[in-house]
Amino acid sequence: MTKVIKNRFIGYELTTRLPDNLLNRKVFINLYSWTKYITYQISRRLVTINIFDNIKRTDPDGVEFWSSRDLSKALEYINYRNFEEVIEKAKQACINSHQKTDDHFVDVDEMIELAKGAQRQIKSVFLSRFACYLIVQSADPRKEVVALGHSYFALQTRRQEVEDDRRLKLRAEIKEQNKGLASAAKQAGVVQPLDYAIFQNYGYQGLYGGLKKQEIHKHKGLKKSQDILDHMGSEELAANLFRATQTEAKLRRDKTDNKTDTNKTHFEIGKKIRKTIAESGNEMPENLPTPQESIKQPESRKKKELPAE
Repeated sequence: MTKVIKNRFIGYELTTRLPDNLLNRKVFINLYSWTKYITYQISRRLVTINIFDNIKRTDPDGVEFWSSRDLSKALEYINYRNFEEVIEKAKQACINSHQKTDDHFVDVDEMIELAKGAQRQIKSVFLSRFACYLIVQSADPRKEVVALGHSYFALQTRRQEVEDDRRLKLRAEIKEQNKGLASAAKQAGVVQPLDYAIFQNYGYQGLYGGLKKQEIHKHKGLKKSQDILDHMGSEELAANLFRATQTEAKLRRDKTDNKTDTNKTHFEIGKKIRKTIAESGNEMPENLPTPQESIKQPESRKKKELPAE
């Protein structure tokens, strides 16, 4: 029987005639039904992606967001006033999850096109991925498109959670690793704070194609008080962690004992990592997207999730 099933599955007998006995008819029907089911699930997944990807917007910094006006239509809300009630429920859910609504729901005025080129200003809300996830959870569950939206945004939100976890882990590792790097640099003659700042810049210049720390800061559009390491994604953090670990290791191995060679080592290590990134066909560190949130925000959320002692 196994051979018969295998043959039919790869098409030996499916194109000729139906099996004669009842058992084999069941095998044929089950295979046919399973094929239809898989086809349906693939089609359903593609439809889901298209519906919500087609209305996704991106700001100049590469941050994704959705308009509440677009989302209401996608979720088949004819009356926007009814959708506003869903938004309010989602905002309350956001508060309950210990997050700031202003980080995920931004009230704006949008211009819409009318007949003969006229325009009209309407109230809208720009929504983060997490806000959209909360909205589909609060929307009418009887609608199939709401179920599709739940699957789509749940997956997107989970991906963000995974990225946040990676960032938190890597940022903590860099913080600890920089202590070792500072110690190795000090042993090599980099003692004064100004000298250490210069030493750090050499490493950044090697990795970022000549950009100094202040220039990276400006490139990311950060405020003066913000740390560039707190505004890196996991890929960029990993590159900087590798720069720090390899520089410390080489300084200690070579027993470097002067500032000139120490700075040169840091620059060369950064440059070699950059070359490896280029040879791998990956994005240069300065061109990687800056996360919408500082590392402080997911860090704060994690602390609130911890059970009280």
